[in-house]
Amino acid sequence: MSDRIEPRAWLPDGFAHPERVELTSGYHLRPIRESDVDIDYPAVMGSRDRLWNLYGDAWGWPPATMSYDADREDLARHEREIAAHETFNYAVLNADETRLVGCVYIDPHDEHDAEASWWVVDDLVGSTLEFELDSFVPPWLRTTWGFASVHYTLDPAV
Repeated sequence: MSDRIEPRAWLPDGFAHPERVELTSGYHLRPIRESDVDIDYPAVMGSRDRLWNLYGDAWGWPPATMSYDADREDLARHEREIAAHETFNYAVLNADETRLVGCVYIDPHDEHDAEASWWVVDDLVGSTLEFELDSFVPPWLRTTWGFASVHYTLDPAV
């Protein structure tokens, strides 16, 4: 997660990103917000070791010493980047949005239309939700987002 992504034409003019996507498992996706910090922080730090194995080398995230305030600042940056269509971070949430259980990231890529990855909290690894994301995200990126070529960053433990 870099501090600033240079804007580039990676989405068509007038593209409207999805504001909410229902999943058959009862969860849904929506763009993450700074105000999600109360449910994001425990999800991230509770799965920190696995997330570091996935994102640590590329993003330096999540650091072992990440504070609540640092997470809030990170979410505020994501919210700004989503509004500017620079990058996207979708929270995976339960029905009443009292628990964040993962995220889906969609970013520009130099050699592909986009780069994408997703994760679920440790207690949902191997769950129906994780399998649903694995089967849902690639066709969603093709049909809704119009990406023909996507580079996927996958959990090395899988």
